[in-house]
Amino acid sequence: MKRLDTQPSAYSITLEPNDARRLALLCGQFDENLRLIEQRLNVEIRSRDNFFAVYGDDKASESAADVIYNLYQETAHSTELSPEEVHLHLRQCEREKPMTQSASNAQPADNIDSFSVIRTKKGNIKPRGLNQQRYVRAIQTHDINFGVGPAGTGKTYLAVACAVEALLRDEVQRILLVRPAVEAGERLGFLPGDLAQKVDPYLRPLYDALHEMLGFETVAKFQERNVIEIAPLAYMRGRTLSNAYIILDESQNTTREQMKMFLTRIGFGSTAVITGDMSQIDLPRGVSSGLVHACEVLKDVEEISFTHFDSRDVVRHPIVQSIVDAYDAFENEN
Repeated sequence: MKRLDTQPSAYSITLEPNDARRLALLCGQFDENLRLIEQRLNVEIRSRDNFFAVYGDDKASESAADVIYNLYQETAHSTELSPEEVHLHLRQCEREKPMTQSASNAQPADNIDSFSVIRTKKGNIKPRGLNQQRYVRAIQTHDINFGVGPAGTGKTYLAVACAVEALLRDEVQRILLVRPAVEAGERLGFLPGDLAQKVDPYLRPLYDALHEMLGFETVAKFQERNVIEIAPLAYMRGRTLSNAYIILDESQNTTREQMKMFLTRIGFGSTAVITGDMSQIDLPRGVSSGLVHACEVLKDVEEISFTHFDSRDVVRHPIVQSIVDAYDAFENEN
């Protein structure tokens, strides 16, 4: 990548190898991917074959050139490059510009291409962005892991993916799905059925991820054999969980006592992932969140990993980041 001599605020890229299929993926149908980059970074992109020139503000044009280059690297391993992927690369560029790979530099250690995918029965899952990479790497190298941040950042989804991979590799004997049964600002009343049916509504996001990665029949079979177990947080006391993958979702709704109880259940050969969003605490007024307390108490314990996400890590529709930011700004003002 280099700055054009005739345009001090423009950058040029020549993408190699000159592959028509990859270039078509990069540009998108009717150049929709390039138009999205132009709109988000307020630049103009001109292309001819594998040569791209970006015009605009100096920093914005350099960022756009970086995004184009990194997206082209993605096409080497993909058969599709959606606007969502472009959005994620733009988010990553905005978040960690100093660490973004330049076309003229060697690949850094944290480059996305150098990070192994998570393999599940229904396909491979690739961490998106450096923060998700670090999160997955931490889960794979620590026994207890906290993923803290707003909705849509992939905390729970990636935790389930890592659990499924570990199960399929016979690294663990079972997966436990744990969640506090706290209603989100409303009272649901009496829920009929057995224990699994009562807790099922609270665990639906975890089920959705499992079904996507393993398939409905496999999940049902594993549940019948207790390979996948539903473990309401209130029923965890007294257990020792060995050779298991334990996911505690919505942990911001645990009390201090519940969080301590859960963390002390971990046995040999087990991995625990605790996910939560401190901005969505539904505990009764005056009750302290176990997640907030644990993050403060355990922050200096080297064996425990903490990954903090923010609105720039949101991998859902771009408007979700704006919603998160708006709520944060409003709450900070009040």
